[in-house]
Amino acid sequence: MNELQLKYGCNPNQKPSRIFMADGSDLPVEVLCGRPGYINFLDALNGFQLVRELKEATGLPAATSFKHVSPAGAAVGRPLSDVERKMYFVGSRELTPLACAYARARGADRMSSFGDFIALSDPCDEATAHLISMEVSDGVIAPDYTPEALEILKAKRKGAYNVIRIDPAYRPDPIERKQVYGVTFEQGRNELRIDREMFQNVVSQNKTLPEEALVDLMIAMITLKYTQSNSVCYVYNGQAIGIGAGQQSRIHCTRLAGGKADNWFLRQHPKVLGLQFQKGLGRANRDNAIDLYIGPEWEDVLGDDVWQNTFTVRPEPLTEAEKKAWLGKVTGVTLGSDAFFPFGDNIERARKSGVSYVAEPGGSIRDDQVIATCDKYGMVLCFTGIRLFHH
Repeated sequence: MNELQLKYGCNPNQKPSRIFMADGSDLPVEVLCGRPGYINFLDALNGFQLVRELKEATGLPAATSFKHVSPAGAAVGRPLSDVERKMYFVGSRELTPLACAYARARGADRMSSFGDFIALSDPCDEATAHLISMEVSDGVIAPDYTPEALEILKAKRKGAYNVIRIDPAYRPDPIERKQVYGVTFEQGRNELRIDREMFQNVVSQNKTLPEEALVDLMIAMITLKYTQSNSVCYVYNGQAIGIGAGQQSRIHCTRLAGGKADNWFLRQHPKVLGLQFQKGLGRANRDNAIDLYIGPEWEDVLGDDVWQNTFTVRPEPLTEAEKKAWLGKVTGVTLGSDAFFPFGDNIERARKSGVSYVAEPGGSIRDDQVIATCDKYGMVLCFTGIRLFHH
């Protein structure tokens, strides 16, 4: 099949809409269930590139959770700890490496992942499909599906859930084109390979870069390659924990992503893990309640007239002192940036979220200031020499 008619484009008024192959060849995708839309396919095709590159770089199954053409989370398939199982709501069910990857990708920023489009590097198995079935999601793309997984996914949303199979052998033309206001833009595809060699230029005084940090830096930079610029990405233990996308100011990217990373760690606080929710409260409502509870507007969920709607036992607030003490123990986080940090303030903010390892292209007239700030805190700083803008 050479083309696929879509319901509409970005918005309902944008008709007609379709995806097609300009060279007359067959589309590399097949819709197995549902009716994916224009934005669904943008998320699916960008997301699949991301997970394919994560798998190639790390050798591990990978998953990403996309929203509006940027990832909300991305991860490789490392086993989950008991705490992670609880904070991701997966229980004691046996998980495959691919299922672990999706639990991590979805669990990084559950607020942003609500209604996501999922991309998987490997054929979707039953364990992964079961996790997907419990979440509010628009669809999934993968190289294939086991019969058991496909049966589970086809039952989701009363048979309307979007399930796309993509040919893993497909490789696009090296030249890509798009139109803006009737003008056609053309450029070579960004086929840059991100691997360990990218992080050899360590410019900080501390030059100790362990293997685990190298893997996390690769995950950060591959994630940024498919994130709307400007963007930064915090990664810890094989998963993105804070992505700041599409900001005009880099410090605002760093603050936005840092706040998300802080929330990821705060969700592991014993007070949060011990919250007693009302029976039957939906997963999305739990996510919203936790987000309010750990944030500055906690009274919206703990007030005298509202706490009973969410909890069986009224929780004590998580105080600012408790948050500071909990986050003060965090270390070993990596930070990647799609372009250079223009000032040391980005490093100052990153330090507050436990960052120990940083990768960015370099090339600012204030590189010395950024290096000096990293040295002040004993961070490792790599200059990659490569910009990763994505629009």
